Amino acid sequence: MLLTTTPNVEGYPVRNYLGLVCGEVIEGVNFVKDFTAGLTNFFGGRSGSYEDELIHAREQAVEEMAQRAEQMGANAVVGIDIDYEVLGGNMLMVTASGTAVCI
Repeated sequence: MLLTTTPNVEGYPVRNYLGLVCGEVIEGVNFVKDFTAGLTNFFGGRSGSYEDELIHAREQAVEEMAQRAEQMGANAVVGIDIDYEVLGGNMLMVTASGTAVCI
């Protein structure tokens, strides 16, 4: 499965547009990670625990999107957009969306 943020792939013309495809993940951040991130915020520096949560959630959302595209018969997803949102203070929502295509 070819995944790209660009609207097309050079050298591979799109033969068929199959439609919008999305992947969504909502993950909670536990108390310990929230507490250590608060300390990092107070003293300065990067929050490795939050960064790890972001990376994990993004990878899961993209993987879910790719699986749904494959179920549609696609072999690529173009125009991928990834969005992040915080829900209720300690819930992270990551969505990945793009266009499922056959190239």
